[in-house]
Amino acid sequence: MQVQLFPVLIKMLGGLLIVLPLLLVESVLADKVCTNSGVQSHTARYQLNLLSSKNASSRDHLHLIPSDDQTWANLIPRKMLRDEDVISWNLLYRKMKGSDRVSGFLREISLHDVRLDPDSVYGVAQHTNLVYLLMLDVDRLVWSFRKTAGVETRGKPYGGWESPDIELRGHFVGHYLSATAQMWASTHNDDLREKMSSVVSALSECQSKIGTGYLSAFPTELFDRFEALEGVWAPYYTIHKILAGLLDQYTLAENAQALNMTKWMVDYFYNRVQRVISKHTIERHWLTLNEETGGMNDVLYKLYTISGDQKHLLLARLFDKPCFLGLLALKADDISGFHSNTHIPIVVGSQLRYEITGEPLYKEIGRFFMAIVNSSHSYATGGTSVDEFWSDPKRMASALEDDSEESCTTYNMLKVSRYLFRWTKEMAYADYYERALTNGVLGIQRGTDPGVMIYLLPLRPGASKPGSIHGWGTKFDSFWCCYGTGIESFSKLGDSIYFEEKGNKPGLYLIQYIPSSVYWRSSQVELRQKVERVVSWDQRLKVTVNISPKTQGKVASSTLHLRIPLWTQSHGSKASLNGQKLSLPAPGSFLSITKSWGPGDQISLDLPLIIRSETIKDDRPKYASLEAFLYGPYLLAGLSHGDWDIKIKPNASLSNSFTPIPSSYNSHLITLAQESGNSSFVLTNSARLIKMQKSPKPGTDAALRATFRLNFKTSEFKSTAKDAVGSSVMLESFDYPGMYVLHHGEGEVMGVSQESSVFRLAAGLDGKNGSVSLESENQKGCYVYSEVVNDSRNSVKLKCSSGSPDAGFRGAASFMLKEGMSEYHPISFIAQGVKRNFVLSPLYSFRDESYTVYFNTSS
Repeated sequence: MQVQLFPVLIKMLGGLLIVLPLLLVESVLADKVCTNSGVQSHTARYQLNLLSSKNASSRDHLHLIPSDDQTWANLIPRKMLRDEDVISWNLLYRKMKGSDRVSGFLREISLHDVRLDPDSVYGVAQHTNLVYLLMLDVDRLVWSFRKTAGVETRGKPYGGWESPDIELRGHFVGHYLSATAQMWASTHNDDLREKMSSVVSALSECQSKIGTGYLSAFPTELFDRFEALEGVWAPYYTIHKILAGLLDQYTLAENAQALNMTKWMVDYFYNRVQRVISKHTIERHWLTLNEETGGMNDVLYKLYTISGDQKHLLLARLFDKPCFLGLLALKADDISGFHSNTHIPIVVGSQLRYEITGEPLYKEIGRFFMAIVNSSHSYATGGTSVDEFWSDPKRMASALEDDSEESCTTYNMLKVSRYLFRWTKEMAYADYYERALTNGVLGIQRGTDPGVMIYLLPLRPGASKPGSIHGWGTKFDSFWCCYGTGIESFSKLGDSIYFEEKGNKPGLYLIQYIPSSVYWRSSQVELRQKVERVVSWDQRLKVTVNISPKTQGKVASSTLHLRIPLWTQSHGSKASLNGQKLSLPAPGSFLSITKSWGPGDQISLDLPLIIRSETIKDDRPKYASLEAFLYGPYLLAGLSHGDWDIKIKPNASLSNSFTPIPSSYNSHLITLAQESGNSSFVLTNSARLIKMQKSPKPGTDAALRATFRLNFKTSEFKSTAKDAVGSSVMLESFDYPGMYVLHHGEGEVMGVSQESSVFRLAAGLDGKNGSVSLESENQKGCYVYSEVVNDSRNSVKLKCSSGSPDAGFRGAASFMLKEGMSEYHPISFIAQGVKRNFVLSPLYSFRDESYTVYFNTSS
C-alpha cells in the first residue's frame, strides 16, 4: 500500500523540501500518463458546447515518460520503509543535482522606472490599451464573482468568455488585475488605480462572503469534476489568472489586501490537493494535471518568494506536471500533439523553480524547450502552434493556416526567452524577444481601435487577420484567453528593454531599441533612448542614448551594455561616445562602455539594416523554397490574395531584389470619388477591371483597391497630388505595383494592365472645387466616365464628347480628388514576382488587408 503523503510532507517542511514524486515509497509509479486528455483547444470547447458535458474528452496521443525524480525514486532499495531513510536517499539525489540557490542573474528594471515615448509605435499601442482598460466597468467585470458568492449583482455581465454560462468565466478578470497593475506602474494613471482598486475590493467582499478562502466566478462544483477526472473547462487555469492578478496588484501597486486574499485562496487549494492525494493517490493528482492548469506552478513559486512559506513551495511543485517536464529533461523533441498554451506556462514555472532552488535540471529544461520550439515548431514571427497545438517537428509548411499562431503562446514564449536571457546574456534570446514582440505581439491590435484584438494570427498565403475562426474580437463580448494575455502584453511593453547587473561592477543592459527613458536607481542616472523612425529608403537603425546623473556630485563608475543584434553586419556599423568614435564588436555581442557618467554624456549607435531571408522550418525538399523576408527585426508581408511566386536574383544580395519605396510616393497617392444621393463611390481596381464601388473602410482590401499612385509621364516632380492638375499622368494600382489603369477605346470597360494609358489630369468638368477629370492623352475630348447602372455606380469607361458636354456628362466625368485611402508604411519595398509585383511592409502594420508571409522562391 502507499504511504499517506501529506503527513510525511509536513514532517519535511522544516527545511527539507523534497521533490514530490520521490515520496512514493513502497509502490513507486513506474510511469505517469502524460496526455491532452481533457485538453481540446479553447476554441473547440467553446464552439462544440463541451461546457455542459460531464465526460472527459479523449485524445489518443499518450506519452508514458517518467520524470527524472521518479527514475531516481525507482532505485530506492525496497528494504527502505522508514520515512527518514527515504529522506536520506532523496538528500543524496538532491546533492547530486546540485540544487543550491543560484545568483548572478540579470535583474529586471521596475516598470515604475521605465517610460515609453508616447509618439512611438510602442507608446501608441500602450495608450490604445490604456483606453480599453479604462472603458471596462467594474460591476460588469465582477458580476459572476458576486453571483457565485451570493453578493448582490449590479448591472449586466459581460459576454463572450466572461458570460455567466461559460465555465472559464473569471479568467479575464484575473488578467485585468495583472494588466492594470502593470499599466499603472507604466503610466501612474490615477483613474486606472482607482478602478483596479475597486475590483480588488469587490473581489475581497466576495471572498469574505464565501468564508473559506475560495474565490472564483464559478462554484466549487467545477473542481469536484476536475478531481473526479470528469469533463470541465480548466478551472485551475482561471484560478491561476486570479492569483497572478492579485499578486501583481500587491507587487506593483502595493495593495496589501490583494496579498492577503492570495494567501487565503492558496490555503483553500492546498487543502483541496491534500484531500485528493490523501483520499486517492498522488498518481490521481498527476492525472488531474492532464487538464489545463495555466501557470499554477509559476504563481505559487512567485508567492513563495514573497511569503517564504514552505507550503507554497510544496504546492508549486505539485503543479509541475513531471510527465511533460520529464520529456524535456530527457531531451526528447516529442511535444507534437500537445496543446501549446497548456504546457508553455509549466515550463515558465519550472524556470522560476530553478531560480529559487538552483536545480540545474530546470535550467536545462528551459534551454532545451526553447531550442526545440525555435528549431522545429516556430514561424518567422517567433510564434508557435497551429489550431492551438504543436504539429510535427519541421513540418511548418503544413501549419500555414488561417488559425496558425495563437497569441497566448507568443506571450508565454516571451517569458521563456526572458528568463534565459537573464541567466545567460546570450544574444539569441534577446533577438528572439525582439522578433516575437515586434511581429507576434504588436500586430494583434487593430491599429488604434481600443479593445479590438485577434486570437490567432493567420499565416496562410493570402490570409488576413479577420480571416481566422475568431476574426477580430469586440470590446465587450469576446474576452478570449488571448484578450487576457493581450491586455497584459500592451501593459508591460517596457519590462524587457533594460536589465540590471548588480555587484561590484554594476551594469545596465539595453537589449531593445524602443524609444523610452529609464531611471537606473542603483547608479542614480537617467537614460533617454531616442530611436529614429526606421524607413526603407535609409537602411540604418539610428539610436541616441543621453545619460544624465540624478544626483549632485560625482557618480560611481558603471557600465552600459548596448546590444549589437545578430541581424546587422559589421561593415558600416558605427558608434560614438560624446562624438568620439568607438570600436564596435561583432554582431551578436554587446558594446560595453564603462565610465562615471556625467551631464551631457551621449552615446550614438548607427547600425545597418539588411534584408535577409529565412527558410520555413520544414525538412521536406519540396518546401525548401518557401522563404520569409525580414528587414532587421521586422517581418515583411506582401499584399497578396495568395500569389506567392517571387523572383530572387541568383548570386546577388537580397537588396537587389527589393526596391525601397521612397517617402515621396505617399504624397502622390489618390482616391477618386463621386457622390450619388447619400452614398459615396470610389474608383476601384476590381479583379483587374476598373469599377466604381461604395467607399470602403480604411485598412481593408477594398481601401487598397481604391488607392492609386500618380506616375508622371515626364520627369517633372510634383510635391502633392493637387499640384499635378494639368500634368500628364498614369494611374498605378497601389497593391499591384507596375500595373496601370488602361483604357481600350471609347465605350470599352477600363482595366488594369502592365501597359498603361496616359491621362491629362484636368480641373473637373463640373467646375466644383477639388474635382478633377481624366482626359485621354491620345484621344482628346475623351474622358474617364462613370455610368449609373441599376442605381449603383460600377461601370467605368472612356467616353468622348463632341462639342460642349452637357451637365450629365460633366458630372459623370468628374471626380473628387482625395488623399489615398491607403498609404505606404515607412518600411515598404517592391519585390518582383513571377506574374505580378508585391508591396511588402511589416506584418504588424496590417489591419484587415490580405497578405502573404512565406513566398515561393523556386521560380
